[in-house]
Amino acid sequence: MKRWIVSGLVSALMSLPAWAALQAGDVAPDFTLQASLNGKAFAYSLKAQLQKGPVVVYFYPSAYTGGCNIQARTFAVHADKFAAAGASVIGVSLDSIERLNKFSADPEYCAGKVAVASDAKGEVSRAFALNVAERAGRKDTRGEDIDHAFVERTTFILTPDGKVAATVGGLPPVANVEKTLEVVQGLSTPASGRPH
Repeated sequence: MKRWIVSGLVSALMSLPAWAALQAGDVAPDFTLQASLNGKAFAYSLKAQLQKGPVVVYFYPSAYTGGCNIQARTFAVHADKFAAAGASVIGVSLDSIERLNKFSADPEYCAGKVAVASDAKGEVSRAFALNVAERAGRKDTRGEDIDHAFVERTTFILTPDGKVAATVGGLPPVANVEKTLEVVQGLSTPASGRPH
């Protein structure tokens, strides 16, 4: 009975909107993580990326799981639109860099267009005030064991000064990406109609 209750609470936490997450106006914590783009590992620095323009940091539970596959694919499909708005995108999960090397190059998901970073200990996820829950014993869509915790699906749009412009949480994967793109495009076209 206790195990069922704990399992139910963990599931409920993972599906809740990001009410506790950093919100608009908060300063995002700086981080450097091992990341992968098109199957190649590299050191990702948020500070360095912010010097180039707005950054979308999207946290997702796990590579090679249903909703995360859809979200990665949707970000990849819209990668040119994010770039046209001057923004870069980085996905963050608790996956190992080995799993992310495969996921980032997979033509069905990141397709070499979206970088994904390994927050293996969950420290960056927690610094963004996100829930991290153990999910041992699950299998991914390829039938392989998932050996890491899950972070809640939440996206942050950061301005070059390192502040959160918006937090997008509590939405299905495709809607999350579409809302994020809408916010990013709004950053580059203020009410006056002139780019920043």
